[in-house]
Amino acid sequence: MIYNTILHGDCVTIMKEHIPSESIDLIYADPPYNLSGRDLILKNNKTGGPFYKMNEEWDSWDYDKYCEFTYNWLLASYSVLKSNGSLYISCTYHNIGEVIFLAKKIGFKLNNILTWVKTNAMPNITKRTFKHTTEFVCWFVKGPGWKFHYNEIKMLNPRKTKDGSIKQMDDFFDFFEMPLVQGKERIKSDNGRAAHPNQKPEKLLEIIITASSDEGDIVLDPFFGTGTTGVVAERMNRKWIGIEINETYIKIAKKRIEEERRKNVQSTFI
Repeated sequence: MIYNTILHGDCVTIMKEHIPSESIDLIYADPPYNLSGRDLILKNNKTGGPFYKMNEEWDSWDYDKYCEFTYNWLLASYSVLKSNGSLYISCTYHNIGEVIFLAKKIGFKLNNILTWVKTNAMPNITKRTFKHTTEFVCWFVKGPGWKFHYNEIKMLNPRKTKDGSIKQMDDFFDFFEMPLVQGKERIKSDNGRAAHPNQKPEKLLEIIITASSDEGDIVLDPFFGTGTTGVVAERMNRKWIGIEINETYIKIAKKRIEEERRKNVQSTFI
């Protein structure tokens, strides 16, 4: 295998043909949620700036095709993951049921459902449902002996006990000061809008990589997008493999990772 690189193409095909079975320590996946299909634009939104509902061609599926796709990439992930490896999957209420059902059907065990509370979520326009303010990360394991660095995770928890001691991190993350990535961390296109509609916070990947991998381990992201997993893995001395089908996202990811590598070189000589 070639590490620290982005493989261009369909993730199922690439995992089957180019990644050996039981060779990956940790997989983080942010797959299509299947929530697109309708435009919604709020240019004058006052709770975080202009809002554009996610509406991407790659995120709009016939339901049966979506379930088939989900099953196939989960099955390929199961094959390449080590017996003590972990699989973390970002999802929303749109696809969490399918993800859990199909992953269990394949043989994964669900350890936790992490809940990320967005402190600045989209306003409730229709006023016909409760306001959607959360995303989820399902943590699955393949077999016994999985890695979980309890003490290191405690050190990342900004919450403290009453006496100021470090506290075990809950599965309820309400300390990300962003609904989606904003500010300098947000990657923008030339038109000023987000380059990717679903960019994840680097802090989320830091938690996942800390929890379930060691330095030198191989982290695979089959839906690499703009490269957040690779950026954080580089920073944390993990090997990584990204798979991405969209050439525009690959260009952005390569640029981000090159910038991260330059930072690492500079910090070495400071």
